Amino acid sequence: MNESLRLLLVLMAGVVLGAVFFGGLWWTVQKNLATQQPAVWFLGSHFLRTAIVLAGFFFIGRGHWERMLVCLLGFLMARLIVTTLARIRSSRSRPAQTTLPRGAVRPTNWTKTSNHAP
Repeated sequence: MNESLRLLLVLMAGVVLGAVFFGGLWWTVQKNLATQQPAVWFLGSHFLRTAIVLAGFFFIGRGHWERMLVCLLGFLMARLIVTTLARIRSSRSRPAQTTLPRGAVRPTNWTKTSNHAP
């Protein structure tokens, strides 16, 4: 197989591994908003995602540092893609926020109830 074609396939495999890892992270965060045991979900998801990615890098790299580097590049590209898509999706689901003029401070409802020193 041509080496440039092989590296292109390795790049695509890195993007898939990154999409699994960072997409799984996004899914875990969304799932934890409605669960009773978030620590179990985070730990389980973390170990599963890490195992999949490590196995994928090991299988794809096969001792060639060039393949590992290209796979890492694809993994990081997927990070950019997933974080951008998640940001777009979350901005659509949030109500629009009003912007303040430059230098203005948003008022808070917090008031100091005690004059005692901490």
